[in-house]
Amino acid sequence: MTEAELRGRLAGRLEEEGELPRVWREAYDAAPRHLFAPARGWAIPDDGSRAGYPIDRDSDPAAWWESVYADASVITQADDGAGDPATGEGSWTSSLSSPGAVFANLGHLHPRDGQRVLDVGTGTGWTAALLSARVGDANVTSVEVDQAVAEQAAKNLAAAGYRPDLVVGDGAYGHARNAPYDRVHATFGVQTVPWAWVEQTRPGGVIVTPWSPGWEFGHLLRLTVGRDRAVGRMVRSAGYMMMRAQRHPIPARTGTVPDSTATLIDPRDLLWDDYGADLAIAALVPGVVSGTGEEDGGLELRVWDGGGSWATVTYQPGRREFEVLTYGPRRLWEEVADAYLTWVGWGRPKRDRFGMTVTPEGQQVWLDSPERVIG
Repeated sequence: MTEAELRGRLAGRLEEEGELPRVWREAYDAAPRHLFAPARGWAIPDDGSRAGYPIDRDSDPAAWWESVYADASVITQADDGAGDPATGEGSWTSSLSSPGAVFANLGHLHPRDGQRVLDVGTGTGWTAALLSARVGDANVTSVEVDQAVAEQAAKNLAAAGYRPDLVVGDGAYGHARNAPYDRVHATFGVQTVPWAWVEQTRPGGVIVTPWSPGWEFGHLLRLTVGRDRAVGRMVRSAGYMMMRAQRHPIPARTGTVPDSTATLIDPRDLLWDDYGADLAIAALVPGVVSGTGEEDGGLELRVWDGGGSWATVTYQPGRREFEVLTYGPRRLWEEVADAYLTWVGWGRPKRDRFGMTVTPEGQQVWLDSPERVIG
């Protein structure tokens, strides 16, 4: 297929799924994605149709073009620049996000003509280009923490004909010089929404950011700024790399003699029941982080925090009870299991019933209304 055919095929798919309305189709056509794709990288299809795989424009240009115009994310940096992203190994630290996720998030951002936008996390520059096509590059400020990533983004944007205000710095602080903004758009996950974003957004303005508390998959949070706070709801899934200053603690099984107990709760239920359960657990068990691994033909759920507490629960087929190992001052498995059963007792509310309020003092997760704070 030709470049035009590949671009048209992807656009048609996104339009069928309702993620590419006319105004964003115009931006899509004006900011071709291939201008922002790396020559080498690691592609990950969003639909899970296949595992991640390497792409290389020089050695296999046909596969490279297919991947660039597929609904797939492309890893562009590993280990903060120390690794090779085309191997798929190491810690992934920057990427070209999948088109479906990008346009779904921009749909929730919904900037109006001529509005000022703060784009936090420039990455390859594609989102900054799409926003520039939508509202004009004079109205777009994009902040990137990594100097090398920012330099490549500037080249990509110039090749596409856009020159938004590019800033190298910590996105947690926004960019006060160009405030106030009508919209703030983050391309990475945060556990705590920076108050600077709220301060730099005019009343009635909108902040769209992935909220990634650490328990399971993240959630897209859409906030509206009021007099002295920002309030909004979780609107969809959003799995993104974390803001560098807010990365989750690395799991460490410290301690030589953990407590050994058993549970009747199948750990797979806590992992895969519902996004509403994920939100309840994240809110009711502050600081908890989850991970999974294989263990003797079964599945091991790992939970930990940044204070030296951890627990593992191992599912084994055919078992009536499941082994729990716990260490540290917190009994993390008991906290997580209690939060899950509390959610069940609430009637299993779905994700769209959960929201957040952000104030200078911090943030609160609520169920149904800001008056019903749960964490």
